[in-house]
Amino acid sequence: MVTSRKTLDLIEKLRSDGKSFCIATILHTADSTSARAGAKAVVTIEGDLHGFVGGGCVTGSVRRAALHAMHTGEPEMIRVKPKDMVVASTDIDGVKLHKSSCPSGGTVDVFLEPMKAARTLVICGASPIAQSILAVASSLDADVVVAALLEDHDKMPGAALYLDGFDLGELELQNQDAVVVATQGKRDRDALRSMMGSNAGYKGMVCSRKKLAKLKEALLVENGSLKPTFDALYAPAGLDIGAIEPEEIGLAVVSEIVAHRRQTVSVKGNVDADKEMVAS
Repeated sequence: MVTSRKTLDLIEKLRSDGKSFCIATILHTADSTSARAGAKAVVTIEGDLHGFVGGGCVTGSVRRAALHAMHTGEPEMIRVKPKDMVVASTDIDGVKLHKSSCPSGGTVDVFLEPMKAARTLVICGASPIAQSILAVASSLDADVVVAALLEDHDKMPGAALYLDGFDLGELELQNQDAVVVATQGKRDRDALRSMMGSNAGYKGMVCSRKKLAKLKEALLVENGSLKPTFDALYAPAGLDIGAIEPEEIGLAVVSEIVAHRRQTVSVKGNVDADKEMVAS
């Protein structure tokens, strides 16, 4: 069996934990290689490779290409060939080429399949802006959760889950998740307190800077340990697109959440797309 049970178990664990990763599968080999067709490896979002797909020349290329695939979200195939046989960025059949300096001189075709982590977007509140955020977010590949008072749930149709109030503890939010507070004067402090105590990677609040300053001061009196989390808070939330209407603000907020996620993946993966065409 070319794929170990340990690798398969890791795939299942990463899926269960809601982590992003990439599966690398050897499709074909030519000449002398240590890799075998059917072998699989897993590359995590941090760039760690688990499993066996060949020697150092192959694994380096697989790791870089897998990070790029996770960045783009698109599956792709690469071919690792001896460096003296690589004269272009792609082979005659259109497959991306990576150089190998291994003395064995073999060629390896690898299929890369990025697996995206399940993401959660929590919208706190049921204000007109919260409703607009929900409308835009419904097209995203994310589980949308509404945290609002029970009496306001009918204002926010179409969410995957509803919470009565602003206690987010049961969600066990992680770095790939996002929370935005759009309570607009209805239990602002409760929602902000709960969001700032979560582990969500994106935290944003739709409010004025003046309101945020007052809320921040009050919360830091309650719990001074929250101070570092405020440094990463997006407030006022939303990209600066000159938004005025609730629908425009909703679009700006969701756009900022997408931008935050893409930039985070790029930084973690240390990906430079311009240098991935032909690996050194």
